[in-house]
Amino acid sequence: MNTEMNVRKTSDNGSYEAVIDGQVVGMIVYHTPRGGERVTLSHTIVEPEYRGRGIATRLAKHALDDLRTQDLKLTNYCPFVAGYIANHPEYKDLVDGRFPGRATVPDRAPRERTN
Repeated sequence: MNTEMNVRKTSDNGSYEAVIDGQVVGMIVYHTPRGGERVTLSHTIVEPEYRGRGIATRLAKHALDDLRTQDLKLTNYCPFVAGYIANHPEYKDLVDGRFPGRATVPDRAPRERTN
């Protein structure tokens, strides 16, 4: 099944949505705190029957690219997005140093062996 997926930002319900055949099959929920200089990503959801197709990955990339385009910082509470940033360190600079959120980006740098 090779159906085209579109990603759209819907400010009315605060989400980046993955849409296939007119149906929302996944989303990243966001909130823009007062001041508007940063965005909080709270969680990523993909419908069970659509998991394993890279939908969450495309949503994360789209959301982070959107933040970069708007020159916004990220406060992250979403473990999936934290993992995505760990695998794509070019997005680490988006994380707000003062308000990083609770889902910290794991350090996936190679370690020296000590034995």
